[in-house]
Amino acid sequence: MTRKQIHLAAHFPGVNNTTVWADPRSGSQIDFASFVHLARTAERGRFDFFFLAEGLRLRELKGRIHDLDVVGRPEALTVLSALAAVTERLGLAGTVNATFNEPYELARRLSTLDHLSDGRAAWNVVTTSDAFTGENFRRGGYLDRADRYTRAAEFVRLSRELWDSWQPGAHLADKDHAQFVRPGAIGTVHHEGPHFTVEGQFTLPRSPQGHPVIIQAGDSDEGREFAAATADVIFSRHGTLEDGRAFYADVKRRLARYQREPDQLKIMPAATYALGDTEEEAAENAAAIRRQQVGPQTATAFIEQVWGRDMSAYDPDGPLPEVEPDLSEGVSQGRVQIGDRAAVAAKWRALAEEKKLTIRELVIEVTGRQTFVGTPAGVARQIDEHVQLDAADGFILVPHLTPGGLDEFVDRVVPLLQERGAFRTDYAGTTLREHLELS
Repeated sequence: MTRKQIHLAAHFPGVNNTTVWADPRSGSQIDFASFVHLARTAERGRFDFFFLAEGLRLRELKGRIHDLDVVGRPEALTVLSALAAVTERLGLAGTVNATFNEPYELARRLSTLDHLSDGRAAWNVVTTSDAFTGENFRRGGYLDRADRYTRAAEFVRLSRELWDSWQPGAHLADKDHAQFVRPGAIGTVHHEGPHFTVEGQFTLPRSPQGHPVIIQAGDSDEGREFAAATADVIFSRHGTLEDGRAFYADVKRRLARYQREPDQLKIMPAATYALGDTEEEAAENAAAIRRQQVGPQTATAFIEQVWGRDMSAYDPDGPLPEVEPDLSEGVSQGRVQIGDRAAVAAKWRALAEEKKLTIRELVIEVTGRQTFVGTPAGVARQIDEHVQLDAADGFILVPHLTPGGLDEFVDRVVPLLQERGAFRTDYAGTTLREHLELS
């Protein structure tokens, strides 16, 4: 029986507590050598793509810059353009905001990366409606939340109109290598919509893969619908087998509304891992990583985000205090906001009382854990099981160390996935669309 092929990508660690910056093995998140190391490791492992997130404003806690965050985050497309010169097959995916950019200008930047890399570019489309981030931009937080996906959908449609406006083979070279364009091969884009009006001609021909791969990360109903209509890859947060299968079935079912086939959208949840020579050692390593990820200050910051008040007077290694949440306003800016904070606080309190957890233990319990824990053979089996049982098409691995956090996975787990016949031993094509088997 032919096995489904696993798709893997590498996420460069960023501004979050997944990354353990205090570990002596951690390096710079700005030095280009760090990006090169992780990208080349991913390419050595025959991964589909390297993935960069984006931050448009430094996050704040209680009105001050959050000092547990990484200070400094380079612009994604600049870094990826440089990586195109030091990699050969690895896809290059950058997160770029559809709220604070313009289609014509961003389409040119993405198309340029696609040409520089010979067809390896991808765009992770994100949106925002918050005025906090908007203060760094000319129009501020003008966009209503209800409009963020309608703008993003129109943004992507218009970008594709621009990318597709040159006919295939329009840009040619004669025998003396002079460049010319066939007459009538460049179309004029006429677009008028609720968010954008464009009348003109694009400046670049089609790239080797046609145009960049589109990635999307929304999990709401409107986000899932946007992905089904628009995306080539969805970056999901559903890493467990049960949740993954439910999400997978829901999103794949929506594709038919847009005359799309199931294999035209790849579902790739974020995933972390902890390895050991035995199951017991792996569990110990996972627990140690979690305690590094949730130090005392981080535990307090998480509690403050839910409780909406200063909790620094309480010992993070002591019990959750009796004080009730202040629901009037939050204490953090620039983070994904928690919906019903009263309900979340009640749930956390009940869990803390049931398991007799300290504040820090509670935060460790509720803020996630390693997706895959075990020996290399056990982790390979778990990943393969998720893909074969339609809980995912693959995973975007988020290592806890920069830049060497992927090394052990590539050295010890990838060969076992290859032995199972579920992962490539070499690239079959040159473009990212070929790696992802996108029809």
